[in-house]
Amino acid sequence: MKNEVTNILVVGIGGQGVMTATEILAEAAISLGHDVKKTEVAGMAQRGGVVSSHLRFGGRVLSPQIAPGEADLIVGFEAAEALRWIHYLRPGGLALMNTARLVPPVVSGGLYDYPEDPVGEIRALGIEVHAFDAMAIALRLGDVRLGNSVMLGAIADHLPFSADVLRESILGRFRLRKPAMVELNGRAFEGGRAAVAAAAVVAEPA
Repeated sequence: MKNEVTNILVVGIGGQGVMTATEILAEAAISLGHDVKKTEVAGMAQRGGVVSSHLRFGGRVLSPQIAPGEADLIVGFEAAEALRWIHYLRPGGLALMNTARLVPPVVSGGLYDYPEDPVGEIRALGIEVHAFDAMAIALRLGDVRLGNSVMLGAIADHLPFSADVLRESILGRFRLRKPAMVELNGRAFEGGRAAVAAAAVVAEPA
């Protein structure tokens, strides 16, 4: 219902399109008349740094910040980042995760160890996880940059509005800026939807 607030936390690595994805989600919600608030935090200025983006929408939203334990959905463009933020998910919430391994500078620089099995660690907490390789889908379509549309497709059937609204928000951008990319991004979006539907079959909580 529009008077309820939906909280989505999108996390990943700089260059994956985390902030762009959040902007597109916000545009879709605004197009339906929702009040929308969002905020972004980039851990490092350069490409490759960790990035998180909070999005809240509903009838009336006072703050853009999602508190720990209140996210309805965590969207992990990078699996280890999803694990790092998983305490923000509310009980009964859902984690959508790209399994492609992208090691952030905090790991390559020796400050942190990369977790052996981020998806398994989250499932061990009893959390429902839909995990899939967004990068592999994008590469099959011929362009790793399609990963953003793949991830948005993955989110599409877990929103309080029709997937068609989000799809149109994505493709509308490309019609204006890069018309030649409309078809490919549409295929990427549907690839993400299909991947999550398949992942849901094996996503039994522990």
